[in-house]
Parts: sequence; structure tokens; C-alpha cells
Amino acid sequence: MHKVTYIEAITEALREEMERDDKLFMMGEDIGLYGGVFKATKGLQKQFGEMRVLDTPLSESLIAGASIGATLVGLKAVPEIQFADFITPAMDQIIQQAAKLRYRSGGSYRVPVVFRVCCGGGIGGGLYHSQSNEAWFVDQPGLKVVAPATPYDAKGLLKAAIRDNNPIIYFEHKKLYRSLKQDIPDDDYIVPIGKADRKLEGETLSIITYGLPVNYALEAAKELAKENIKVEVIDLRTLLPIDKDMILESVKKTGRALIVHEANKTGGVGGEIAAIIAEEAFDYLDAPVTRVAGPDVPAMPFSPPMEEFFMVSPKKIADAARKLAAY
Repeated sequence: MHKVTYIEAITEALREEMERDDKLFMMGEDIGLYGGVFKATKGLQKQFGEMRVLDTPLSESLIAGASIGATLVGLKAVPEIQFADFITPAMDQIIQQAAKLRYRSGGSYRVPVVFRVCCGGGIGGGLYHSQSNEAWFVDQPGLKVVAPATPYDAKGLLKAAIRDNNPIIYFEHKKLYRSLKQDIPDDDYIVPIGKADRKLEGETLSIITYGLPVNYALEAAKELAKENIKVEVIDLRTLLPIDKDMILESVKKTGRALIVHEANKTGGVGGEIAAIIAEEAFDYLDAPVTRVAGPDVPAMPFSPPMEEFFMVSPKKIADAARKLAAY
């Protein structure tokens, strides 16, 4: 075992998979000589060369389109979208091409591309460097969407995604990059896509979440335990396909569901989870399904107090859990 940060886990996964598969390449803005704005690709161009770690113009449509095209001729691609906020120019290629080519061709084409998307707020990034837009992709059959919350899962899910033959959106929260460390195995491992993880056992209520808020939910659970509120924390890890079995198993056990995500509440992933629970576990509920999410404003504010107001926090989660437990 060795201890790494979240971003170090990502770098390790990229390096190991590049060493394992010489058909794998990366492209993105500043990922080569500079090593990426967050240093996720630090040292990789020096090790693997400019033809496998390519610096690109500031053009997300080019990054997505060229990556998809390369996979159609036998390569594997891990492009970086430097900020989730700027993924919109690439939406046509991702939604109309990557997500549909295998279906359209009757399985003749595969699109083994992993879009690394740097997302999330809480770092003072303001409107265009803080968005969480995973919901845009979760309703698109043909894609897989993952959002790891820990260094262990970040490495294991990225390696699993790279070895998959389907297009995958891999959301990595910027605030997690250097805010926590975790022991991970020295040996090769993967985390299976489509499987949630029960991060904490509990019986009073279920908190269902993903990404950065998983860690906030665990913080809240420590405080709530002092009040004899025993929280179960379910880390979805994969948003598409979603692990319905674990969601339903947990909610049927506790009878209460609190769904947490940083993105806007309306139209968020939480609404789909709430619908699953309502349709398939309604008879087990002892309280309404509750959501804690970002407010419905156009984007993350830059002002620190306003950003704090927007962001999900351990306190907001704990307050909602107390209300739900007392229902």
C-alpha cells in the first residue's frame, strides 16, 4: 500500500494504462509540456512522447472530435476537458457521435474514449470554472458516466474506464485533487463501473450521493452519530448505469432517503434517484425523499460568501438529516 492524493491517483492510473497499452493516447489543452493546469499529466509527455500526449488548441470540439475519430481506426483516447464549463462545444461530438456510433453501426464500431472532465466548485473559480454538469450526460444511453469521491476509486474507476470499449465521461472534482489522501494498493486493481459502494453502514436513514459530497456526508455522519442518528452513506460512484439494487436495498433497510449533489437541484441526478425510490420502494418509506443540492441559479458565484451559500456542506447535510430522522 502507498498513500496518494486524488490527483496523484489519477496520474498513476494514466501512467500505468499508457504503459500497458501502446494504442492509448491523450490530448488536451496544456496537458503535455505543462503537465495540465492541475498537473494530472505531469511528466507523461516526457515519458511517452509528443505523439501520445498531445497539446491541443483551445478547442473542445477538436479535442472530442479527433479523439472519437482516432478510436474508429483502432486507437484508445483519454482526452481532457480542462473545465466542465467549456464542454458545451464538444456536446455535438459526444452526444451525436460517441454515444451513438456503436448503436448506429450495429456494433461494427466501438468508441473507447474516456473524457476526463474537471468539474466542481468550492475553489473560488467563479461562473465559468466551477460547474457540475453531469446531468447533461446521464440521460444519454450509449454513454457511461462516473464520478469518484476518493483516491482509491479515482484510480480504480479510471483504469476500468480506459479498459472499457464504450465512451465514458469521467468527472473529477477539482476540490478533491489535493484535499485528501488515502492508502491504495501497490498492485494493479480496478473498481467496476456500475457498482455503488456503501461507505458507511447505518440504519436511521440513507444518504445517497457521489463525488465531493460523499466526503461531506461522512463528516456529517460523525456529528449525527453523537445524536444517535445512524446514517448509511451510499457512494454511487457511477451515475450511468446507476446501481439501483444498492439504492433500493439501503432505502428499504432505513426507510428514509436523503439525496445529495452539488449541481442544481432542478433536473439534477437526484430527481432520477428520487423517482427510482418512489417507483420501486415507496412502501418502505417512512418519510418523504429529500434532496440537498445547489440552488437554481445560472452559475457558481465568485464572491466567497455567495459561493459558500451555493455549495453543499457537512452542516447542510446534517441539518437535512436531522429533519428527516425526526419526521
